[in-house]
Amino acid sequence: MKKTQSGFTMIELIVVIVILGILAATALPKFIDMRGDAQAASVSGVAGAAASAMNLNFSGCSLTNHVVTANKCVNVTSCANTAALLQGGLPTGYSVAASGAALVATNGSTATCTISGGTGSGVKTSDFTAIAAGN
Repeated sequence: MKKTQSGFTMIELIVVIVILGILAATALPKFIDMRGDAQAASVSGVAGAAASAMNLNFSGCSLTNHVVTANKCVNVTSCANTAALLQGGLPTGYSVAASGAALVATNGSTATCTISGGTGSGVKTSDFTAIAAGN
């Protein structure tokens, strides 16, 4: 009786390795770019939260005739006041600055603020509208 050998030939193994290499080469660029996309999404999320907090604060101040009141109305006269509106403050690694004309201390006036976040060359920015209130 002759015993037959079983297993893969060298050519079959090489073909599988080549196919895996091609798949890895096409998928790798997508995975490399995900960090930048994640940072941009994170900064946009913080900017969205800041814009929402500004709107809620203005609404609360309107109810109190713009009299600063605990848990209802916070005085907002610049983009830097954003941290006071966010629960827990501005997240670590983020900063806020005026983008263009500064916010004036007139209730209801608006200005564009910019949130920056990230490290090194991966710093991302996103804009939101600040609304003056409690003045």
